[in-house]
Amino acid sequence: MLWIVYYYVLAMVAATPFTFQLKASETSCWYVSTDRPNTEISFYYTVQSGGSFDVDYVVKRPDGHVQYSKNKEAQSEFTFNANQVGEWEFCFSNGMSSYADKIIDFEIKADGESGPQYRAQMPVSPNTKPMAHVSTMQQTVDEIENQLDQLTKQLRYYKVRNARNQATVRSTESRIFYFSVFEVLLMVGMAALQIAIVQLFFKGSRKQLV
Repeated sequence: MLWIVYYYVLAMVAATPFTFQLKASETSCWYVSTDRPNTEISFYYTVQSGGSFDVDYVVKRPDGHVQYSKNKEAQSEFTFNANQVGEWEFCFSNGMSSYADKIIDFEIKADGESGPQYRAQMPVSPNTKPMAHVSTMQQTVDEIENQLDQLTKQLRYYKVRNARNQATVRSTESRIFYFSVFEVLLMVGMAALQIAIVQLFFKGSRKQLV
């Protein structure tokens, strides 16, 4: 049975990564509202754990047409201009899995969240030309902002790698445990079979002597 869950994300709220559980055979949809054309939207997601670390996703424009779609992707990141005003739909589907739940980490940012009106700016007095040191400080601020953005992406990547490595370790431990149990049962079964064969051999020898 396919379950569909809908969420709304306000475009002007400060962008914060979301982490949620996408259950087996479930589809979750998130929405971003834009109030002006050519709004820049950044989209990023990655599957932290579950199954083969892949989901299907589709991005739809306000008129219902598909902007982007991928099947069985572990992660994706892109930026595009939302040339239509309205609600943009971002859906994740786990329909290919009948039992494995997925943990998904994603982030959607609209231009209003990180655009020029929200970026750090040096104060400039009206009717005055910016001085050279002010321009240099502004460039430094921009560089720091870019470096922080890169650092955030790297930390997000390490977080995902850590989650996947932990899932691999847990899977390996589980396989080792069950293989060890199977090996013990096999040894016990072989010992019991050998004892039964020896007992059968001696019983046959006694009958011949009688």
